[in-house]
Amino acid sequence: MIWNPAEKMARDEMLSLQLDRLKQTVDTSYREVPFYRQKMEKIGVRPEHIQSLKDVSLLPMTVKDDLRDGYPFGLFARPLKDIVRFHSSSGTTGKPIVVGYTRDDMAMWTDCCARVAAAAGVTENDIGQIAFGYGMFTGGFGIHYGLEQIGAAVVPVSSGNSERQLMFMKDFGTTVLVATPSYVLHLSEVMREQDIKRSDLKLRIGLFGGEGHTPEMRSLIEERLGIVDTQNYGLTEICGPGVSYECLSFQGMHINEDHFLPEIIDPDSGEPLPYGEEGELVFTTLTKQGIPMIRYRTKDITRLSDEPCSCGRTNVRMELVRGRSDDMMIIRGVNVFPSQIESVLMTVQGIGPHYQLVVTTEAYMDKLEVQVELVDGHRLESYSALENLTGEIRHKIRSVLGIDVKITLLNPQTIERTAGKAKHVIDHRDKKF
Repeated sequence: MIWNPAEKMARDEMLSLQLDRLKQTVDTSYREVPFYRQKMEKIGVRPEHIQSLKDVSLLPMTVKDDLRDGYPFGLFARPLKDIVRFHSSSGTTGKPIVVGYTRDDMAMWTDCCARVAAAAGVTENDIGQIAFGYGMFTGGFGIHYGLEQIGAAVVPVSSGNSERQLMFMKDFGTTVLVATPSYVLHLSEVMREQDIKRSDLKLRIGLFGGEGHTPEMRSLIEERLGIVDTQNYGLTEICGPGVSYECLSFQGMHINEDHFLPEIIDPDSGEPLPYGEEGELVFTTLTKQGIPMIRYRTKDITRLSDEPCSCGRTNVRMELVRGRSDDMMIIRGVNVFPSQIESVLMTVQGIGPHYQLVVTTEAYMDKLEVQVELVDGHRLESYSALENLTGEIRHKIRSVLGIDVKITLLNPQTIERTAGKAKHVIDHRDKKF
């Protein structure tokens, strides 16, 4: 279902709307945000220089550290009396980034998340259960509002307590599950432990975000839970969930272009790349009042397409994120994304979906260890079976990456589960032992 007419706006109308809103955003940012005024003056750019959408490339980039350095309100464009909501990142590596929403920002966010849910097939007859954490994190709130906007009932369980999650799913007849994909796989394990079958639940749609997952993991989730797995994309700096989303044609994620102007740049040079080229995703907000973002570097690697989608939506689509430029590992000269290894692991029988990648340095050479759990711990008792399984995984990874890696098979439930983003990479290369 198409929720908002903007989703199928004619391209010339959309481009005209984007340009008008881009000019307004740049003008407001220049006048109201000293950070942006100083950045633009430093490179000799003023609002009147923006005469076409291509002129966005004249503007300075914004990165996460800019928000940290401006903590808490340094990049706000509105006085605090106009702000009705604050959210922030986790702040695990120092000061968090802080964002603020005006009433209009909240209405925009709600509408964008309603588009997400409607595109996945959610209706007013559904019951949506949210297993994202509530609090300063944006994940739980955005989709919550979108579901309510459509008319669906919301079960705001928040994160964790898997047994309670499953109890509510059974007793309430939950039909829509909102969570990270790694946590959904953990729930499927708890279902097996409690002898809960797919048929015991009424789940039919998954609205998954917070982290990417491969087509292979999608297939596993759909098989275990009997649902349609859809992905959506967002980030705190731009608005939270609701930036882009999959429709049931599964031809990429539709970007809410009336609110967010996307670009792809070369992650090394910063130069803009054309549609179809893979690079780093950059967003400029077009309607955000509380804290507009100009050319924010997401670090996410993807590509854009303006080809028509069979669903009828006309907005530009982004491919599912391949990985993050800062998550990419260079192992002995080879670029390695965790998603590449995940795709391999999901095809191997006898191992679970949870994994960790441990990077170390030995004798000045980078070493990559892939730790993965066995489905059946008794297999550890058979040396030959372990050798065969280890050899199969190593061979498949070598065929994809072109390098050898160490494979470590672990007992079931060894790797820590979390309701938030799964931590797949542990890099010890900068540590002294």
